[in-house]
Amino acid sequence: MANDNLKVLNALDIAKTQWYHFTAIVIAGMGFFTDAYDLFCISLVTKLLGRIYYHDYGDDKPGSLPPNVSAAVNGVAFCGTLAGQLFFGWLGDKMGRKKVYGMTLMLMVICSIASGLSFSSEPTAVMATLCFFRFWLGFGIGGDYPLSATIMSEYANKKTRGAFIAAVFAMQGFGILTGGMVACIVSAAFKSKFPAPAYEVDQLGSTVPEADYVWRIILMFGSIPALMTYYWRMKMPETARYTALVAKNAKQAAADMSKVLQVELETDQEKPSETRKNEFGLFSKQFLQRHGLHLLGTTSTWFLLDIAFYSQNLFQKDIFSAIGWIPPAKTMNAIQEVFKISRAQTLIALCSTVPGYWFTVFFIDRIGRFAIQLMGFFFMTVFMFALAIPYHHWTQKENRIGFVIIYALTFFFANFGPNATTFVVPAEIFPARLRSTCHGISAASGKAGAIIGAFGFLYAAQSQDSSKTDKGYPPGIGVKNSLIVLGVVNCLGMLFTFLVPESNGKSLEEMSRENEGEDEEVVEMDHVRAHENRTVPV
Repeated sequence: MANDNLKVLNALDIAKTQWYHFTAIVIAGMGFFTDAYDLFCISLVTKLLGRIYYHDYGDDKPGSLPPNVSAAVNGVAFCGTLAGQLFFGWLGDKMGRKKVYGMTLMLMVICSIASGLSFSSEPTAVMATLCFFRFWLGFGIGGDYPLSATIMSEYANKKTRGAFIAAVFAMQGFGILTGGMVACIVSAAFKSKFPAPAYEVDQLGSTVPEADYVWRIILMFGSIPALMTYYWRMKMPETARYTALVAKNAKQAAADMSKVLQVELETDQEKPSETRKNEFGLFSKQFLQRHGLHLLGTTSTWFLLDIAFYSQNLFQKDIFSAIGWIPPAKTMNAIQEVFKISRAQTLIALCSTVPGYWFTVFFIDRIGRFAIQLMGFFFMTVFMFALAIPYHHWTQKENRIGFVIIYALTFFFANFGPNATTFVVPAEIFPARLRSTCHGISAASGKAGAIIGAFGFLYAAQSQDSSKTDKGYPPGIGVKNSLIVLGVVNCLGMLFTFLVPESNGKSLEEMSRENEGEDEEVVEMDHVRAHENRTVPV
C-alpha cells in the first residue's frame, strides 16, 4: 500500500500543468472572490447606514453609527470567519475536502441575500438582523480559507504549486475591486435618478428614501458569483492526497485523478493492511517536535499581518477623509458620499491591491515564499513609518497625492508579500490528515488580528482633541500614532517570518515528512523481494 501511495503522490507532483488545474483555480478562486467582496463591501456603506438610521435633526454633522454599532457591523463577520475557519478546517480533515466544500458556499449565498433583507425599519432591528446574518456569512467564508487552500495544494504539481494557491487567493483582489465598482455603479445610478442637495443645504433632503436600497443591493450582489460556481464545486472529485493518505484508498485516488488529470495509474490494493507509523495527532508530542515552531510561525505572522492589513483596508475612507481626498461629509448628500468612498477604494484596489497579488503569483515559485514574505513585511514597515513620522506634511493639500501613492505602495507590498504567503504556506507544510485543521488555525489567528484591527482602529484613529472626534467616540491616539503602531506590528511580522520554513520546489510529503514511515516500508519490501529472487548455486 505504501508503494501505491507513493506512485499516486509522485504522479501528482510531476504531472504537467493541465486545463483542469486552471479550472480548479477558477472554481476555488470564485469562493475567494465572494469572500473578499462580502467582507470588504460593508466598509463602503457604513457611513450611509449612519445617515439613514442614526440622523440627529439639527446636528451640523450627518448621522453616523454609534461606536458600539459600528464596531459590531464591521467586526461581526470576522468573528464568524474565525469560528468558521476552526470548525470547517477540522471538518475538512474528518469528512474530506469535497463534502464540506459545498456547505460553505451555500451558507455564503443564503446569508449574502439575507443580510440585504435585514428586517424592520427601526435602527436597532435593522442592525441586529444585519449583524446576525453577517456573522453566519463570515462563518461560511471562514470555511473557504482552509478548504480552498488545501484542495489547490493537493491538486497541484510541486513545480507550480505556489503560483496555483496564490492565484486562488489573488481572486480576493478582484473581489475587493468589484465591490468598489458595484458600489460606484449602484450609487451613480441612484444619484442620477434621485438627485438630492448636500447635507449643509438640506439636512433631511440630503438622504432620499431610496438610499435605503443602495446598501442592500451592494450587499446582496455578493451572492451571485458564489451561486454561479456551486454546481462546478460539487462536480470536483475528492483530492487524491486525502483519499490516499487519510482515507487510505490508493485505488480510488488513482481513479479520481485519472478522470480529471491526464495521468495513468494502476494500484493493486483498495484498502491498506497496516497502520502507518506517522499517525500522531495535533496535540501529540511528536507534532509539537516536528511542526510546533512551524505552526507558531504561520499563526503569528498571519495574526500580525491582519492587524495591519484590515486596519488599513476597512478604514481607508477615514484616512482619505483625514487627508482631504474625500470631501467633508456635510458638503455631500448620502448617495454621493457612497460614490466618493467607493471610487477612492476602487482606485487603490486597481493600482496597488490587484497588481500586488499577481506579482506574487508570478514570482512565488521563482524566488520562494520566505523571500517574498520577508520583503513584504520590510517594505510595509518602511512605508508605514514614512507615512506616520512626517504625517503633518502629508495632510497639506499640495502633498496629498504623495500620501496616497505611499499608502498604495503599502497595499502593493502587503499583497506582493505576507498577505499571499501566509495563505499559501500553511497549505504546504503540515501532514494531509491535519492540513486543513492547521490551515484553519493559522487563518483563525489571522482573523483574530483582523478583529483587533477592525475594532481597535475605530477608537485608536480618533483625534486626540475631543472636539474633533467622530460623534460618540472618545479621544484616541490619532491617525499618526496609529500608523506608527501598525509599523511596529509589521516589524514584528518580519521577525516571526524566520520561524516559517521554505517549501518552494518540495513535495507536500517532503515538507510534512509524511512518507518517512512509507519510505522505510518500501525499502524493506524491496530488500525482501531481492532476497526472495536470489538464485542459489547448485
